[in-house]
Amino acid sequence: MSSSRPIRVVMAKAGLDGHDRGVKVVSAILRDAGMEVIYLGPFQTSQSIVQAAIEEDADVIGLSSLSGEHLSFTPKVVKLLKENKVGDILLIMGGVIPVEDIPALQEMGVAQIFTAGSLTQSITDFIEKNVKRKG
Repeated sequence: MSSSRPIRVVMAKAGLDGHDRGVKVVSAILRDAGMEVIYLGPFQTSQSIVQAAIEEDADVIGLSSLSGEHLSFTPKVVKLLKENKVGDILLIMGGVIPVEDIPALQEMGVAQIFTAGSLTQSITDFIEKNVKRKG
């Protein structure tokens, strides 16, 4: 879809997960692909992530999880997106996520989960093909 502005992606680490090397690498890759990336840093709450996405008029939220907290914070993010009527923001996730958790995350509303070792091109391609542009 064409637009007058780049795709805006809010990247975040939720909960007590402070390991942020991977999310920083993915953020740089998305920037190199022409996207505008707002990285919130580690230790974010579900509320701070959704609020930032609203304030930044984001097209995408990228959640990074290495701590195993993904099944507790993801439903909160999805609920807040719906409550704030911004459920059209594409929600993706990456990190160390057990394969057996992927169906539950997708049922919650995560559009795609990129596990460790995913090809970077697959991330940019997925976003470009699935984002609902706002501007």
